[in-house]
Amino acid sequence: MKLTVAQALIKYLDNQYIDVDGKEIKFVHGIAAIFGHGCVLGLGEALEATNHKLTFYQGKHEQGQGQIALGFAKQKNRRQIMAVASSIGPGAANMVTAAATATVNHIPVLFLPGDIYASRQPDPALQQIENEADYTVSTNDAFKPVCRYFDRILRPEQLMIAMQNAMCTLTDPAKTGAVCISLPQDVQTEAWDYPEEFFAKRVHRIPRRPLESIEVETIAKLLKDKKKPLIICGGGVRYSEANKELQKFVETFNIPVVETQAGKSSMLWNHPLYVGNIGVTGTLSANKLAKEADCIISLGTRLNDFHTSSKSAFKKDATLININLNGFDAIKMNAHPFCADIKVALTQLQEKLSSISYKTQYTKEITQYKEEWTKESDRLFNMDSSEGIWQTKVIGMYNSKVKDDAVVITASGSLPSDLERLWRSKGINTYCAEYGYSCMGAEVAIALGVKIASPEKDVYCFIGDGGYIMSHSELLTSIQENLKINVILIDNHGFQCIHNLQNNFGVPDYGCEFRFKTNSGRVDGNFVPVDFAMNARSYGCQAWTVKTDEELLNAFNESLKSPVSTLVDVKTFVKSMTDGYEAWWRVGVPEVSIHKEVEAYHKKHQEEIKQARQF
Repeated sequence: MKLTVAQALIKYLDNQYIDVDGKEIKFVHGIAAIFGHGCVLGLGEALEATNHKLTFYQGKHEQGQGQIALGFAKQKNRRQIMAVASSIGPGAANMVTAAATATVNHIPVLFLPGDIYASRQPDPALQQIENEADYTVSTNDAFKPVCRYFDRILRPEQLMIAMQNAMCTLTDPAKTGAVCISLPQDVQTEAWDYPEEFFAKRVHRIPRRPLESIEVETIAKLLKDKKKPLIICGGGVRYSEANKELQKFVETFNIPVVETQAGKSSMLWNHPLYVGNIGVTGTLSANKLAKEADCIISLGTRLNDFHTSSKSAFKKDATLININLNGFDAIKMNAHPFCADIKVALTQLQEKLSSISYKTQYTKEITQYKEEWTKESDRLFNMDSSEGIWQTKVIGMYNSKVKDDAVVITASGSLPSDLERLWRSKGINTYCAEYGYSCMGAEVAIALGVKIASPEKDVYCFIGDGGYIMSHSELLTSIQENLKINVILIDNHGFQCIHNLQNNFGVPDYGCEFRFKTNSGRVDGNFVPVDFAMNARSYGCQAWTVKTDEELLNAFNESLKSPVSTLVDVKTFVKSMTDGYEAWWRVGVPEVSIHKEVEAYHKKHQEEIKQARQF
């Protein structure tokens, strides 16, 4: 079958399926792209044809379209993916951040950047980087450290092995992440006689890996004498679709559950054994129980420093058990590692622990701590608005009003902290935070990806003014595609989350707020006023600027009536986010400074470091 490389690639992608638990699912939903001279006559020509069922989305920024694909795949629990394509040079480079975001979060996204001429005849081509020490290097080599798999197609026949390897990575729940297939612009348009079997329907079966019998016995022995175990529910619970097994497990053995950002909404907030989120951005109830637990059972999480409070969240003599499909993640914190699918593992452990009549010895503390936190969060939801609306109050109002199955999105600044602590999940898989990479500006694009994946659901994107300014161009794509998303923009005049960190360690205000420069040259004048609602209206959205509780409620009610994407520009009280609750975070504090307060904080920080686990 004589086809160009681009035509063959599209035909191949259109025939990929996965099998999960006997259910067959078309794996590649579509492709988002911004066409340039490095792909418009290759992939662009192939996509224009009507002989495929892939949906095309016109991106507005290459990083944004990568984040759209991330949001889509996450909302689909990694059962479906999107590909993203660009021209050469800056277009390709713009996607590198999105690729890193996907890999850090273990989300499958296929990147198809255009590349320089394989023939080298027109070199140096427009937008080509020339490396004098290694002429084989192009911009696309920047994808190598941030992708799970990278390949460059220099001959048409190489496409077959490359795509076989790419699909192996994308469909592997243990190793998935970003995959980059680099496509030189001349090779995209070269034809070859591909064997028809390359295009045959291919079903990639995703098996569920069980614990070995000896591993089940080992975990049972580790737990047998533990009186106060605690379960950390990570993204692996969600992607395994194990929420029902988790709930049955904890109810049987009376084990409290805390969640990570990726795992949040795997349990409903009002379940008596759910006590919130753990770590630096966690709840008081979760962090208190973590400090008392004699065993930590981590399910599908890589235990990053926010969730472990930089390895200080747990008692040093607590037993750590990690169950994760990825062996690299399973060994974190020097835990007892077990590689298995969470859904299957919980079922196996349910049977084993029931056979030995295991039960924890919690009494009133779970209920007591949960009630304490509910009271504290209620207080934060009802802060006085005389000096401006509190960020926590905005979250509380939306949380009380949106539908139970509405999906909330966030990614950077103080909003992930506040939403993780305060958002009360009323539906399963209704919380989508990108907090592995905490990529500022990803929020709007991810929200659109979620909406593409779940068009029947209301989608709410919480974003700070700093993140919005970095990237919001896919708001226009939402208008173009007639896919409504709702953006709640918290305008607190800059990067207030980092401003807090700066001040908390004795460094004076510098470079974190959006202020005019004064005659002295310092950025410490008045705040720069920005009309974000006007910006959104220019794209075709309906938008409102609010400064009071009443205006906020009215804007929410009006947004429900809108047929198009909406934005609510909330002028908040500047320092109105939450603070840490019995959690510590390790940061680099200067040992020597012109500010004595900074040096004092350094000494204190060094003492705190000694209290944390070292391994």
